[in-house]
Amino acid sequence: FLTGCEDKGVDRAKAEQIFADILEFGSYAFNKAHSTGYAIVAYKTAYLKHYYPTEYMAALLTFEMGSTEKVSEYIEECRRMGIRIAPPDVNVSENDFTVVTGDEMLIRFGLAAIKGVGEKAVGAIMAARSDGEPFESIFDFCERVDLGAVHRTVIEALIKCGAFDSTGAMRKGLVAVLDDAIH
Repeated sequence: FLTGCEDKGVDRAKAEQIFADILEFGSYAFNKAHSTGYAIVAYKTAYLKHYYPTEYMAALLTFEMGSTEKVSEYIEECRRMGIRIAPPDVNVSENDFTVVTGDEMLIRFGLAAIKGVGEKAVGAIMAARSDGEPFESIFDFCERVDLGAVHRTVIEALIKCGAFDSTGAMRKGLVAVLDDAIH
């Protein structure tokens, strides 16, 4: 810097003063700029959490759904805030955590957040139920979904987490008839 200034005709003492000013400014300007940005993000986050708590928490759960530990932590935060988490359901759950329309304090668990269930499988499930008819049984489910995308281990994960409870069948019974349903 100093050599460059001298090459441009700036007095050495003046160049040293400018360099000292740059160092002094740099010691707080960078941090100040970052802290301002973080303050804006913190303000907006706090605003959303306060005025749109269910939507905020659904978005946060969706963002963190790859981390079982974070999802558990945020579900506990939802409980503290009075927001209920409905279990996953093959008939109504979507890929992500979603706010249940008509109930401002209820989030439906997202199917993609279930360990062992990927977005491809969720897409196949949602495509199969696009006719508007709910799955009535495990057999109905296996007849309507693409079993290339929704394989046995995915269905077993759905059974074990309660995603078929809305069909009225018992989980143990569903596991017992799963092979028959697939074939």
